[in-house]
Amino acid sequence: MEAFRYQALDATGRSVSGVVQADTPREARTQLRAQGLLPAALDKVHKRARQPWARGISAAELSLLTRQMATLLASGLTMEQSLAALIEEAEAPLTREVLAGVKAEIMAGASFAGALGSYPRNFPEFYRALAHGGEQSGALPTVLQHLADYLDARQALRQKTSLALLYPILVGVVATAIVTGLLVYVVPQVVQVFQQSRQALPWLTRALIGLSTFLRAAWPYLLLVFVAATTTVHMALRRPGYRHRWHALLLTLPWLGPLVRGVDSSRFASTLAILVGGGVPLLAALASGARVMGNVAMREAVERAIERVREGVSLARALGETRAFPPLLVHLVASGEVSGKLEQMLERAARLETQALERRLAVFLTLLEPVMILAMGAVVLLIVLAILLPIIEINQLVR
Repeated sequence: MEAFRYQALDATGRSVSGVVQADTPREARTQLRAQGLLPAALDKVHKRARQPWARGISAAELSLLTRQMATLLASGLTMEQSLAALIEEAEAPLTREVLAGVKAEIMAGASFAGALGSYPRNFPEFYRALAHGGEQSGALPTVLQHLADYLDARQALRQKTSLALLYPILVGVVATAIVTGLLVYVVPQVVQVFQQSRQALPWLTRALIGLSTFLRAAWPYLLLVFVAATTTVHMALRRPGYRHRWHALLLTLPWLGPLVRGVDSSRFASTLAILVGGGVPLLAALASGARVMGNVAMREAVERAIERVREGVSLARALGETRAFPPLLVHLVASGEVSGKLEQMLERAARLETQALERRLAVFLTLLEPVMILAMGAVVLLIVLAILLPIIEINQLVR
């Protein structure tokens, strides 16, 4: 059975749209006519929603859908019944289309995780990995409930970070606009006055004039170089070798490295806690945890740890041997293995890593604001001095 997105006219001539389930387009039109609708356009949902340009479901709505799905499944409804209820409750047309497409895939014989894989823009890789683990263990409602909690926490952190970044971004935009205006408009006007006076200009003024002339003449080429460099880097990072080296380099950077390591460590610990709590075997949970890692070097570290665990080594020792995870996470995992409370220790590790990440972001953003203001003030001061120095020399000559 397929899902079709339709546009039709009702008995009053008003245009309506929605999603209908049918085996063929002809059957879909028959259903619409039976409802008193005159179909004007009909399109398969899964083909539309899979397009690269298709907009994805928002993070807040994905969290809500996950929590609703967990509640419906826990109440005893089947997957098809739960998806049908969500389709009826969804307000956004895109959400109805995607859910209808997922339902059609499941009714065609696909698993829940496999159906989600048909819409990668709406369901990220870590989401599908957790859904796969929940299906394998038979604890999908519990896994989805924990997943919804994790999505809520991540969304809250993202909103907090976005709000904190708003002021530095505004300062950067204003500073760029001011400097560009001074170099493109003010400096050329002053240059004309100085050229008419035939005065020997200070080196700072000459440097500023040269920079202004260069920017006005070469900005198309600079833009072209920027686009070419961005495209080259993007294509290079799509190759596994370059991407691995770049991700490994990120982990060694002074400020960015701990942030990247903290994000992936928190995500890894949260994933393991959800899957282990849902009854997923440790090796399967580790495999799903490896798939949620965004950094390739960290992901390969988890894969090496999986091989060591398969050989009989404890999880804490296997993670410690990789030297890719924070010591706090390794120690808490060791404590959980000894006490038999691995899920609780993983949850605590994820919570502590998230708190540490928030502190690092707060310190970074706190330092970023005054640094940007000082940099902007220094640049503007240099431009003003370069303009004022010849004027001061002229006044001294006149006296």
